[in-house]
This record gives sequence, structure tokens and C-alpha cells, in this order.
Amino acid sequence: MNRAFSRKKDKTWMHTPEALSKHYIPYNAKFLGSTEVEQPKGTEVVRDAVRKLKFARHIKKSEGQKIPKVELQISIYGVKILEPKTKEVQHNCQLHRISFCADDKTDKRIFTFICKDSESNKHLCYVFDSEKCAEEITLTIGQAFDLAYRKFLESGGKDVETRKQIAGLQKRIQDLETENMELKNKVQDLENQLRITQVSTSPAGSVAPRSPSTDVFDMIPFSPVSDQCSVPTRNGTQPPPVPSRSTEIKRDLFGAEPFDPFNCGAGDFPPDIQSKLDEMQEGFKMGLTLEGTVFCLDPLDSRC
Repeated sequence: MNRAFSRKKDKTWMHTPEALSKHYIPYNAKFLGSTEVEQPKGTEVVRDAVRKLKFARHIKKSEGQKIPKVELQISIYGVKILEPKTKEVQHNCQLHRISFCADDKTDKRIFTFICKDSESNKHLCYVFDSEKCAEEITLTIGQAFDLAYRKFLESGGKDVETRKQIAGLQKRIQDLETENMELKNKVQDLENQLRITQVSTSPAGSVAPRSPSTDVFDMIPFSPVSDQCSVPTRNGTQPPPVPSRSTEIKRDLFGAEPFDPFNCGAGDFPPDIQSKLDEMQEGFKMGLTLEGTVFCLDPLDSRC
């Protein structure tokens, strides 16, 4: 997991795992808004987003509009943004969709995170103004991400084991298909040998086979260069005839269509669950980067 803790190597987590696993940690903040960004990570990416939203905030403030207050609820299930009084959920950001989280080292109030929108799949940068606890909030999000990732690995172990079992079954089916093809070829070789033996042991003057000829099993021998003719079978003392082999390309020795183990149907896993697992695996694999940076509008060239 690609997490950047270089600035916070001497920091410890802010809360107990139980607090984030069984409950949630609430924080009050002002919500400057969200804006679309091109990349899921990067200091410059969030810096430009914060500048943009700060500028919009100054305009709204000059028009008499107040910055809305929100309540953040952070747990291993995500970061919820609620209206403080009604508790109405305005945004629900799942942790595996959050890829970058940063706080402003020069302004203890500002922090931000980038989250991939669940509907549009666009990367949105959320910017907040808190009361001197921006760093604590970013660390709390980082801790929640870490716990959620561990929980995903533990609960996802069953799914991984199921995948291994299915892969083993698919390999077994492939081996059976190969064995089936080998047996089919052996049967063909035996038929050819029996036909040659029958011809070589025929009395003199009757060497030429009847047209169309049949083999020892009363079957019309397979000819790769000529079409099979349908003729009545003759009665005799030969063994009972074996079922005719299908000459269709997509059917096996038993008349069934061969199964391709690498093209399993959609019913192996429910599509909604499978897509959710794949999405979570991809998100957690990308990791969460925690970083402290400078968002101040002046000076623009300040460094971390």
C-alpha cells in the first residue's frame, strides 16, 4: 500500500482501533466545498483546488454568504459529511475511494482530501476549515483507512480462497478436456487399425471394400476428405455398434460442447459483489497518501 507517512513518522494514531471500528469519531468543521481534479494524488493538485475554493469563499463572503458548517463522522466505513442539526448525510466518502489527504502546515484550520465519486468516477477534492485540528483529522482518516484495509484483507480471505478453489476446478476441467481429446484420437487410431485388419484378412477376390464400407463396429469409417453417407447397417455377428461420433467441431467425444475454463459464465460471482470487491481491492491497492503542505494564496511560491 502506497502511504506516505514521511512527515508523520514520529506521530502515533489518535484513537483506539475499537473507537473507529465499532463507533465513529465526530469533528466539526466548515465546508468550503468540493471541486473536480485531474489526478487522485499530488500536492500541487490539492493546492490548486484549495486556492480555487478559497477564492470562491472570499467572493461568497463579500456577498454576505456564510460558510456552511458540517459534522464529519470518521470510521472504518468511511467519512460522512452531515448537516450538524438535522444529521442529514450530504456526502458519504468510502475509505477505499480516498487516495490523498493533506493539511496546511501554515494554516492549522485547512485540510483536504481527494475522493473518487461513486457515480461519475471523477476525482473530487473536498476542502474544510476546522478549528486547529486539521492535522488530527488527517491522521484519523489515515488510521481509519489502515484499519479498513486490514479488515478487508481479513474478510476478503474467504473470497480469495474461493477463487483458488475455482481456479483449481477450472484447471481440472482443462485436464479432462485434454484427456478427452487424447482418448478421441486413440479411438480413431483403433478404428483405423481394425479396418486395415479386416481388409487384409478378407478372402481372395473380395478385397475391394463395399461402397460405402463399414468398419468392424458396423460404422461408416471417418474420412477427412469425403462426406459421410448414411446407409443402413448390416446384421452380423460383430459386437454391438458403438454410438457414432459427432463430427461437429464444437462437440466432444460424448456429443457435448467442450467447456472453456477461461471463459466462465457471469454466474460464478454475483456481478454486483464481484465489482464491489474489485473496486475495493483497486482502491486499497492505490493506498492513502497523508501529506502536509502549504495552501496559502500568498506567497504562492512557498515550500513545504
